[in-house]
Amino acid sequence: MKKKHVLLGFIAFVLMACQPEPLKINFPKTDLTDVAIIPKPVSVDPTHSAFGLHQNITVSTNLQTDSLQELSAYLSKSLESLLGNDTIQRESPFKIHLYILDSIAELDSAESYQLEIQEEGLHIRSKTTEGVFRGIQTLLQLIPEKSNDTLAPFKIWPIPSGMIQDAPQYAYRGTMLDVARHFFTVEEVKKHMDILSFYKINVLHLHLSDDQGWRIEIKSWPKLAEVGGQTEVGGTPGGYYTQEDYKEIVAYAQKKFITIVPEIDMPGHTNAASLAYPLLDGTGKTIKPYTGMRVGFSSFNTRDEAVYAFIDDVVREIAELTPGPYLHIGGDESHATKKVDYNYFVERVEGIVKSHGKKMMGWDEIATTNLSSETVVQFWNNTENALKAAQNKNQIVISLAKKMYLDMKYDADSKFGLDWAGLIPVDSAYTWYPDKYVKGLEPKNILGLEAPLWSETISNSAELEYLAYPRVIGHAELAWSKPEHLNWAEYRKRLGKHTRHLERLNVNFYRSTLVDWE
Repeated sequence: MKKKHVLLGFIAFVLMACQPEPLKINFPKTDLTDVAIIPKPVSVDPTHSAFGLHQNITVSTNLQTDSLQELSAYLSKSLESLLGNDTIQRESPFKIHLYILDSIAELDSAESYQLEIQEEGLHIRSKTTEGVFRGIQTLLQLIPEKSNDTLAPFKIWPIPSGMIQDAPQYAYRGTMLDVARHFFTVEEVKKHMDILSFYKINVLHLHLSDDQGWRIEIKSWPKLAEVGGQTEVGGTPGGYYTQEDYKEIVAYAQKKFITIVPEIDMPGHTNAASLAYPLLDGTGKTIKPYTGMRVGFSSFNTRDEAVYAFIDDVVREIAELTPGPYLHIGGDESHATKKVDYNYFVERVEGIVKSHGKKMMGWDEIATTNLSSETVVQFWNNTENALKAAQNKNQIVISLAKKMYLDMKYDADSKFGLDWAGLIPVDSAYTWYPDKYVKGLEPKNILGLEAPLWSETISNSAELEYLAYPRVIGHAELAWSKPEHLNWAEYRKRLGKHTRHLERLNVNFYRSTLVDWE
């Protein structure tokens, strides 16, 4: 028996001796602050080594919740795509950890996160899955374009080590897509959200109705989509989202931690609705399909109770499909509506929106009415309206046409876009700050920023992307990063280094000569 014990011990010793030594990688000195991260984080503290990302990384989580497991799978799939293999999550001593923690005092908001990079592991910590998702977007920006094949017997993508601590300046960081003037498919909207989420945009406002088209199915008023959805600017066929389509967009947005804000524009911009149901019209004119670009000629009948029954049905159906807190009622450019009727209408509709559990949003003209302080005002044009909203304690979303309208041309040679608010080159879109731009408007009044993209001159994803990118990336940084971190000369260099990210995402971005694209 004694010999057997000795033999077993010898075998065990031999097996242990045969185990390969843990691989020690001698990383060259790195500097985490050299990586081009957009939006710029609150703080970046380098430790000058690296984490060796490779094809056998394990992604782990500290909680077995569905949402955190989904994020783990999302990160794994993203890494598979970047590294070109399908073996992510194989057991490995090199690990990426996703943590939900309540005990870190520095994580003071839902989207705050810490990204700690060490040689032996990479850790993303937040109080929420939303914060972890924001941290993942930063991590994806840190991965080198090419592997280093000299550090180990296999490919290594070295990520510079250190600590990133981050949190947004504004809770609302959005863009608007006008699907009414030209219709965009579900897949086009999804692709847009893929790009937006990479830059930590968290709101997509969908302009679902206008004179040229009605874009969402309302089951209690079916002609809205069947008749009003068939036209768009230029006379080409329009289209609309079935309620199942809209649910698909909302569900996809939730995976990207994007809030959908639906807009039904009224009492003006309503020709398509009145074409479907003439009883809604308040102008007394013959309603015809409209495919031009003029504004201000249409109006609902603001003194007809049937109109409010209609609005109640529309708001109810859309509210039931929309998990986000906001429902936008437009309210802009209602030139065919008498002022007294406009005021009456907005106040009535605010009550309808609230009755269906949503906060009303509207363009800044609604600030001239007697609003509840809970309503959100979107400042696009009139400074007096913005200041009036602030005095009424309404939260304000900044969407200044002369700085943030993505449908304005970059320059005189731009292929698409308009110029009524002026030309907006990439630097002009970035070199301003919201609470300093309007005298009397304080940070406490501002809920956030939103860059609208009206679609009169565009009709597909490639044209959308030409106008939106890279300007919306700059707006994303304005909304996320600290004011002291905003510097055009430094930002343009970081933006230039994002050529590879934009090409990987298949973005048809405008290659402004103001940026040195790599």
